[in-house]
Amino acid sequence: MTIFADAVHELLPDYKEKEVVNKDALDIYIEHRLMMEQRTRDPNETRDFHNQYPSELMRRFEVYFKTPSSVKPKVIRDVKADAIGKLVNVRGIVTRVTEVKPMMVVATYTCDQCGAETYQPIQSPTFTPLIMCPSRECQTNKSGGRLYLQTRGSKFIKFQELKIQEHSDQVPVGNIPRSMTVFVRGENTRLAQPGDHVSVTGIFLPLLKTGFRQVVQGLLSETYLDAHRIVKMNKTEDDELGTEEMTEDELRVIAEEDFYEKLAASIAPEIYGHEDIKKALLLLLVGGVDHSPKGMKIRGNINICLMGDPGVAKSQLLSYIDRLAPRSQYTTGRGSSGVGLTAAVMKDPVTGEMTLEGGALVLADQGICCIDEFDKMMDADRTAIHEVMEQQTISIAKAGIMTTLNARCSILAAANPAYGRYNPKKTVEQNIQLPAALLSRFDLLWLIQDKPDRDNDLRLAQHITYVHQHNKQPPTQFEPLDMKLMRRYISLCQKKQPAIPESLADYITAAYVEMRKEARTNKDTTFTSARTLLSVLRLSTALARLRLVDIVEKEDVNEAMRLMEMSKDSLLGDKGQTARTQRPSDVIFATIREMVPDKGVRSVKYSEAEQRCISKGFTPAQFEEALEEYEELNVWLLNQARTRITFI
Repeated sequence: MTIFADAVHELLPDYKEKEVVNKDALDIYIEHRLMMEQRTRDPNETRDFHNQYPSELMRRFEVYFKTPSSVKPKVIRDVKADAIGKLVNVRGIVTRVTEVKPMMVVATYTCDQCGAETYQPIQSPTFTPLIMCPSRECQTNKSGGRLYLQTRGSKFIKFQELKIQEHSDQVPVGNIPRSMTVFVRGENTRLAQPGDHVSVTGIFLPLLKTGFRQVVQGLLSETYLDAHRIVKMNKTEDDELGTEEMTEDELRVIAEEDFYEKLAASIAPEIYGHEDIKKALLLLLVGGVDHSPKGMKIRGNINICLMGDPGVAKSQLLSYIDRLAPRSQYTTGRGSSGVGLTAAVMKDPVTGEMTLEGGALVLADQGICCIDEFDKMMDADRTAIHEVMEQQTISIAKAGIMTTLNARCSILAAANPAYGRYNPKKTVEQNIQLPAALLSRFDLLWLIQDKPDRDNDLRLAQHITYVHQHNKQPPTQFEPLDMKLMRRYISLCQKKQPAIPESLADYITAAYVEMRKEARTNKDTTFTSARTLLSVLRLSTALARLRLVDIVEKEDVNEAMRLMEMSKDSLLGDKGQTARTQRPSDVIFATIREMVPDKGVRSVKYSEAEQRCISKGFTPAQFEEALEEYEELNVWLLNQARTRITFI
């Protein structure tokens, strides 16, 4: 490295076309020293090498190496002892990033007797400071001048330590992921955040220890990667993250007729149906606009909960969104604790002090956190998500650390109903069994019910068998968009900040009041609060972002309201039809069964049961008919006096 840097320094021209305007302290320091030297010293006199300006101090560039494009990247567990001292390229996920700290490269000393300056280039992790002045004046006079470190005259560079972990698909069966320490210097710092997928090129080196640690360590040594190049990667394909602007042709391809339907259908095209859910997931990826009035913050991220029967591709949709989103985390309900989702207090192995290690929600900051099996989570762990879903922060007060972490992420949750499958005979609250405080934080709560329907089942079966045979979706009216193109279009949409005009304010408020009125009259609906109004506004701004415009239009609000209605509509399903098709005898049986006490004798008074059924609108004849029917089925017995109904 030093040889190459010196060679580059010699190749660079010496002349300056103009003076540098933005000089740093080191530039001025060196300029003053050169002027002083010209004034005081004889030009023919040769300087002592300790008193010469070292090349590291004078250099204004950094030299790094990159591997040829033909070299394949290695897996972390394949970087072994034979790679020490060689340039290697590894890929992984960044799990931990330290703060950027200054690292000394050249130490500058001043003599207290002769005033001469001495420079000490530092190559190793540790160094022994110089004490005695090596200048010719001090050596001749034998004055024994002592050296003092000049912090302003020394040169420091930025230093950061990363921890990268191998991808889950690279881990062999039965093993746990391996990790590697990466040392980053200079302009390569601050390029990666925890959760990023990166490709790191660097020199694989042993970590040399000194003193007592070296004695304890013996012949073994820990290793690290001295990073030369860090590049962010796409999550799915093995290529670099595309940051270039979209061309006119690409925008024209997307902005054709029905581009909204086309973009939605490009989300998980292998999964049949669920058109409206895919539209909602598209809006989740784009997100609404954050607002920060004085003293408060209104989130723009959209939260969605998919609740449905087993086998309706909820987890597949979640894993697809996890792959499509540029920044995301995927967890499951049982495999996540409250600490794992928010933040854990850990002991730093380098400094030994207590530090915070961010959980899944912190790592998914400015991204999406997908939580599967949401209903299986413990209640204590689920409460950790409440603050994130509305305030977008995580407040910590543990082990003397009091802080607030940012968790500006959208939450996409998948859950099963309380009874495993959706029971149409129960109310919505009984089926969902999630607290109202949590439900109100979801902008859309979507119920996916698996109803038997011959035509639909036939199309679904044909779709699944085609995908199974050909490993791709059946041919459709248009070609689904590429995942990389989708990512770039979504990042372009997120730059827009659409506003809601004054003319639409009355329309939106009237629609919200109507929704509240419906919720009040119809008891069997989900909880409607002021958060529902904010949800409509967020969905409207996300739709405007999708069209790359700066003003929300009435069509956007109507589409947002339609999605809200569709999510409610799927919740209610065809409950009205099931209630009408039920026979009076079945309803009477259900009514009497609800009156049975949980403990003691399982019996009901005849007069009380008759009174309850008649109050529900049934005739005495229907009541008698139901009694006889279920008595023949040996479900209950009547005593001879016909005063008590006893369940068998």
